[in-house]
Amino acid sequence: MDLELKGRVAIVTGGGMGIGKEVARFLSEEGCKVVICARRMAFLQLAAEEISAQTGNEVLPLFCDTNDMKAVSEMVEAAHKHFGRIDILVNGAAAPSGVVRNDIEHAGDDELLSDLNTKVIGYFRCAKAVTPHMKAGGFGRIINIGGLTGRSSKVLSGMRNLAIAHMTKTLSDQLGPSGITVNLIHPGVVDTPHIQELYEREAVKQGKTSEQVEQAYIDATPIRRTLAPIEMGWLIGFLASPKAAAVTGESIGIDGGLTRGIYI
Repeated sequence: MDLELKGRVAIVTGGGMGIGKEVARFLSEEGCKVVICARRMAFLQLAAEEISAQTGNEVLPLFCDTNDMKAVSEMVEAAHKHFGRIDILVNGAAAPSGVVRNDIEHAGDDELLSDLNTKVIGYFRCAKAVTPHMKAGGFGRIINIGGLTGRSSKVLSGMRNLAIAHMTKTLSDQLGPSGITVNLIHPGVVDTPHIQELYEREAVKQGKTSEQVEQAYIDATPIRRTLAPIEMGWLIGFLASPKAAAVTGESIGIDGGLTRGIYI
């Protein structure tokens, strides 16, 4: 399927590693000019060089701290000045598991606010900054990366993913008339360096090996495996394309069936 992405310009926040890097890679393979941004320029520059060498398309690394509206605005303006347009925003810059501790006795309000500021308000800042450019072009795709913790009561940090679902739906109402869609994906257990760290932490808590913890996740997943980061890229690539113009305001689980809830 031709996703009709050739020549489009995409910004991927948190694009230096993990899911963000693979999303950037797939969009570049499909012909997008890609901006990857984060706070650690060394990772960004390496990722940009690697992806560009593989795909033959330009990948521009830009510093951005999404906790700062000024920094976000400067990043978006630099991207627009360099490429002349902005069509796609993939919001993925956040601490993977959050920074707030889960038990209420040990959870800090500053850490909780940090989680919300980075992932919820950070996504909002980026969406706000790209909206005028997308409206001017009559086309836009905003895809937010959430998490399955927003669909359960297991961890306090899950509230940030629930908040993103609300924001996604609200923005889809506001921006739809301008040709801009807004959607959210909830990844399951994705094989990234972060998830390996999670296995190790859980192994210590549970008195198991990290391999046993990983196998427990696999056993709980109907497709009986963890997911590859590029699989997030495939879904995001479709949502970013003109072919997904009728899909907006949706929260989509991509988890191998791990979610036990029924969502209508």
